[in-house]
This record gives sequence, C-alpha cells and structure tokens, in this order.
Amino acid sequence: MVVERADDETTMLRQIIEATPNAMLMVDPRGRITLVNSQTESLFGYSREEMLAMSIEDLIPERLRARHRSTREGFFAAPARRGMGAGRELFGRRRDGSEVPVEIGLNPIHIRDEQHVLASVIDITERLLVQAVESAKNADHLRRSILDSLPFSIIASDPDGTIVTANPAAERLLGFSRGELVGTPIRSLRQGASSDMPLLATRPDAVDEREVDYLRKDGSTIPVNEAISLIASEDAEVTGFLSVAYDITQRRQAEAFIRHVAHYDFLTDLPNRTKLFERLDHDLRLAVRHGRGVAVAMVDIDHFKRVNDSLGHHVGDEMLVKVAERLRGHMGPDDMVARLGGDEFVLVLTGIHSEDQVEGRISRVLADVLEPMVCSGHELTVTASIGVAMFPLAGSDPTTLLKHADAAMYQAKTSARNSHRYFDFSMLDATNDKLAIAAGLRHALDRDEISVAYQTQISLVTDEVIGVEALARWHTSDGREITPDLFIPAAEDNGLIIALGERVLRQACVDTVTMSREMGRPLKLAVNVSPRQFNDRSWLDVMHQALRDSELPADRLELEITEGIFMENPAAVVEVMNTVRSLGVGIVIDDFGTGFSSLAYLTRFPIDKIKIDRSFIADVVVDAADAAIVNSIIVMAHTLGMTVVGEGVETDAQESYLRERGCDEAQGFRYSHALPPLDVVAAARG
Repeated sequence: MVVERADDETTMLRQIIEATPNAMLMVDPRGRITLVNSQTESLFGYSREEMLAMSIEDLIPERLRARHRSTREGFFAAPARRGMGAGRELFGRRRDGSEVPVEIGLNPIHIRDEQHVLASVIDITERLLVQAVESAKNADHLRRSILDSLPFSIIASDPDGTIVTANPAAERLLGFSRGELVGTPIRSLRQGASSDMPLLATRPDAVDEREVDYLRKDGSTIPVNEAISLIASEDAEVTGFLSVAYDITQRRQAEAFIRHVAHYDFLTDLPNRTKLFERLDHDLRLAVRHGRGVAVAMVDIDHFKRVNDSLGHHVGDEMLVKVAERLRGHMGPDDMVARLGGDEFVLVLTGIHSEDQVEGRISRVLADVLEPMVCSGHELTVTASIGVAMFPLAGSDPTTLLKHADAAMYQAKTSARNSHRYFDFSMLDATNDKLAIAAGLRHALDRDEISVAYQTQISLVTDEVIGVEALARWHTSDGREITPDLFIPAAEDNGLIIALGERVLRQACVDTVTMSREMGRPLKLAVNVSPRQFNDRSWLDVMHQALRDSELPADRLELEITEGIFMENPAAVVEVMNTVRSLGVGIVIDDFGTGFSSLAYLTRFPIDKIKIDRSFIADVVVDAADAAIVNSIIVMAHTLGMTVVGEGVETDAQESYLRERGCDEAQGFRYSHALPPLDVVAAARG
C-alpha cells in the first residue's frame, strides 16, 4: 500500500510539473536529472529521454560548471527553498551550443526518502532586452542632459563632416538653432581654416586642439578654442567627429592688450623705444633699397620739470598727451612719432630728398607746439628743442642716428629755446661736459664725497616700515650738491658706475644692519643696479663680499633693475638673475610700465617684485586710464606670484586706492624723503 501511494504521488507530481508553464526539472544529490517537463524540452532543445540521461551541469555553459557544481553541493548540504530571482541569474546551454539567460527557483523535495531539488527555470531573454532598451534610453537621456547643461559648444558630425546634432551652448554661441545646424557641413562654420588642413591625429583617442574663428548667423565671427576628437565604434570604426569649443574673445583681447603695451607708451599711446627701434630699422633698410632719405628728430619739451614741480604731475601728463597729439598730426602715412620717456619724443620722417624738405616740416612742428594749450584749467605755452640727424650722413643705424639727434637737440636747448639744429660731428664736443662731470665724480669717489640716503618703504598691510631704498648723493667739498640726474648718466657713460655702485652697496648693507638693530626689526634693502653693473660678472663678487662684511642676510637684499636691461642678450640676463636669486637675493623691476617690453617679459624672467612707476600713481585717483593700468598691473603681478610696490605715493587718497586694490607696499614723499640713516631711525621712532 505504501509503494502504491508513493507511485500515486509521483504520478501526481509528474502531472503537476507537466502542467506548469515554466521549465521544470528535478535533480538528485548526484546532479542527475530525474524529471523534466515539456517546457524544459522546448527551452533546451533536448528530448526528455536525452535529458534524463544527463547531469544538470550538462545544461550549463562549460565556463560556469565548476561554480554551479559547488553551489549544488552546498544546497544539498543545507537544503532550503529559494525563490525565483534571488540573485541566481544563470546561463543555460542549449543543445545547439547557444546560451540563454535564465532565472531559477529551487524547492527541496523528498522522493522515496531521498533528497531531491525541484528547479523552476525561466527564460529571461526578453526581460533583459527590455531592460537593455530602458537602460539605453536612460543613458541617452543622461548624456543629453549632461551635454545640454555644459557651457561649451559641442557639435557632433558624421565622417563626412555633416552636423548631426549640437547642444544649446552651440546654439547660443553661433546664433543658429539646432535644426538649422543639423545637416550643414561643419567646415562652413570655420573661418580661416583650410579645408585640407589636417584636423585629427591618427590615434582614435587623440584630440587635436587649435584656435579658429566660428561664423555666426548674423555674419560676425567669434574666436574659439576648438578641440576635435574621433567618435569610434567598439571595433574602432570612425563614426564621426566631436567638436568642443569655447569663446576666447577675452583671451584674444588680453593678448592684444599685452602686445600693445609691450610696444606702446601707456600715457600717450605712442610707439615706445622697442617699437621705435623695430620700425626705424625697417625704414632704414627700405631707404637703402629705394635710395631715399630718412630724418630722425629728437624732440625735448623745454622746462617740462617746472610744470611738474609747480603744477603737479597730472598737469604735466596732460600736457604730454596734447603734445603727442600735435606731433602725431604732422606725421605722414609712412612717418612715425614715438615717446622715449619723460618729455622726449622722436620723429621719424621718411621719403626725404633734401634738408629743405625737412626744414619746412620741423618749422611747422615747432610752430604748432608753441600754440597755447589748456591743461586742467591752466593755460600753458610750450616750447620745444629739436635735434635732427639725417640718414645716411649722420649715421646708418638706429642707435647712431638717435645718439646724434640727441647731441643736436642738446645744442638746440643750450643755444636758444624753441629752436632746432641739424647734427654735425663738431657737436660731439658737447660730450666734454659729461666728461667733466665724470672726472669730478672720480675725484668724489676718492675724497668720500659720495654718501647714501634712504627712502623708506611701507607695508600697506601693517603700515610699518619694512625696508629702505638706497640712493646715491654727491656733495662736493665746497658745499655744492650734484644731482643724480647729472652724475648717474655720466657714471654710466664713463664706466664709473661700477665703482659708484660698489660704494653705495657696501655702505647701504652696513647702514641697513645698523638701522634694523636700532629699530628692532629686520629691514629690507633695495639697491639700484644699472645694466652695466648687472652685466659685469665681477659685480657678483662685490655683492657677495658686501653681504659677508656687513652680515646682512642675502634674503634682505633686493636688486632694482630697469626694463631696459632685458633688451641686450636676454639669455645672459636670465643666467645672472638665476644666480642672484639662488643666493636668496630678490629681483625688482623699477619704474615698471615706462620702458621697453613691459608686461611681455614678466613670465620669461625670474622676477620677485615690480614697482609701479610714479607717473601712473600720480593721477590714479582721478584718471580712469591710469587707474585701469594700475589695477591690471596689480592683478597680473599677483597672478604671477610677485609683490607690487607703488612708487611716488604723495597723498592719502593715493595710498587708500592702492591699499583697496591689494597693492603690497608703497614708497614716496607721503612717508619720507631720502634721509640719512640716523634720520630714518629717528623718523620711525617718532
């Protein structure tokens, strides 16, 4: 009776399994298949008889069999019901060798006192396909959301360069809608890019980057930085290109500004010395080629210092701007007017055939300059002295012509104001005056007539004196004072600047140590160094010895150099600067903004600090142009990790402006004139 009942249960189980819509199969502890239904036959492609002679692992891909065998053995060791989809997604192996993704559920069952497992198997191919489609939709939506939110213009094109899609940033950049862009060749957007220009490297992962101009819908162009990469399929087949671009208008403007200030004067916007030499060299080559003459005229405003001293630098600057405009009005299309600095201008007149031709033009310039002008409410009558050097008689290169024009101008100034002179070689005797000063300076060095005065430098953060600038002074034995603007150029021209610089440096190092001790805080020392000193290798030994003898730490010494030092042999200059900085000594650019290449060299040379020239500080509170220049210098210097000093600070308003803009230090009559060392200490204490 028991056997009959068991047979009845088995028969009932077979009937139930056969009626089940899922593939059902039963496995014994050894993995042998003991029962299957017709759905299992349909799923795996084997007949019932074939499967009953097989192991369950035969229905699993070979790569998964070992793991499944271990899982099966674990199940029979602790049999428990496991529902469908409980982390057991598998792959089944059909009779034809293909694989099918399946999901199984397990139920332990006893048959004739032996543990079996009844497995329910579901083909989940369609479910996975639906999930894949949904996942792709979601991924596409995510990609679209990301592309739409990016601020960069992104344009996708097919292998032929036809646009297939674009994001909203591209629409905003170009003014076209996506519909207008799609279907058009992307090359039609690029201005100035050759159609045969190679855009991409050969590697699929390469990105080519360049600057081009995009053509906008309104016909205007916009400069962009464009990066182009390949779009490739999984088998590395190129399916298109992706062009990512962003607007570089501001960068182009900044670059143009830097190029401009490197060649043009801040105040008058006339070409500076650098541009003058470039242009004059070009004009002289053309003159040789075409047999034409060139005249170089040096223009110096008479008594300009009186205007600055009596009416202020702002009046002097306004006067220089108006003089520049008047001079510019006399220039032909191939002529040039440049500002060398201060009140000195240079006229380059081309296509000259005779001195009479020059005479008429110079006379008109003098007459025009003489016309009264109103500057900041003051009516001024300006005169000028002009020296003219004719090519090729007075020289065949820019340096010689300018030197000889300067000699002629000096003669005009000493003979009669508002006049002009043509250079002749007898004028070189005028250099005897400089020789006399140089001879007197040589004796002054021997007689200890040279002293050092100090102007304090103030921190705009703490308002404390943090350093001093050493300034040479010459008092003769008979009580006369020779001003630096006379003896410094003479020392430069006659080689005495080396000895003078050594005297100032040694004394200044000793005085700085003394002042630091008396004031109870370490002071920095700034010493001016001329190009001749800087290029003299023995001067480095002098600096070493001065630091050792005075015991002034090297990191408290700063060497102030002018922008002109970069004009000759930049490689040698960098070598010396690196040597100086390796010792801990700082490099400072003095009178920044008035010289040669200005901003262009800041990233090329090892510079620690720049001093904004006093001509910009004078009107920084009332002149928007000067304020913009000062602001730009401070921001750019700080971006490059440099300290900024404002020179020539004379008023509270100037100091407040610099402090609010983040300027680090200040120097000028607002704080102190140049004083002997003991007076510096007394002023700091008082």
